[in-house]
Amino acid sequence: MADLVDIANEHRVSIHSFADDTQLYLCCGRNETASTIVRLQQYIPDINHWMSANRLKLNVDKTELLWVGTKHSLLLGGGRFPSLQLTADIIHPSQHVKVFGVVTSADLGLEQHATNVSATCFYHLRQLRHIRRALSKESATTLVHAFVISRVDYCSVVFAGLQSQPPTSCNE
Repeated sequence: MADLVDIANEHRVSIHSFADDTQLYLCCGRNETASTIVRLQQYIPDINHWMSANRLKLNVDKTELLWVGTKHSLLLGGGRFPSLQLTADIIHPSQHVKVFGVVTSADLGLEQHATNVSATCFYHLRQLRHIRRALSKESATTLVHAFVISRVDYCSVVFAGLQSQPPTSCNE
């Protein structure tokens, strides 16, 4: 793994790896998106080579690109941010990505995450309604905690200490 970090440092790319996922982070201003994509495209072949040497494979189908910024800066970009060219594949920017089951949007808002959690919780509550008569109150309470409360509380540490606005510069 140290080799991968060395490669990232060489290209001035921040990297975060966990389990079988690796996330790359680059910071740039609104006018630097084209040069940032070029930098990332120069880094990807090095990652691919490292992965091949370590009997791993870059899964292009699961590769996502998210341009993050304030709502204002994203509007100024007009939604026209560069895509990432990986050999024959093109990765178009997403509006939302999922990290550890938490849906994060380009403006770092949590509206989409809240919508997903709410929909999932209501789905499970509707499913429990069908078997409620066959359950004791204690069993029903346990199932609600297992299916609903666990989803509401999942990754709550991600939300702890959130600022109302994302940082305005790369140094924050």
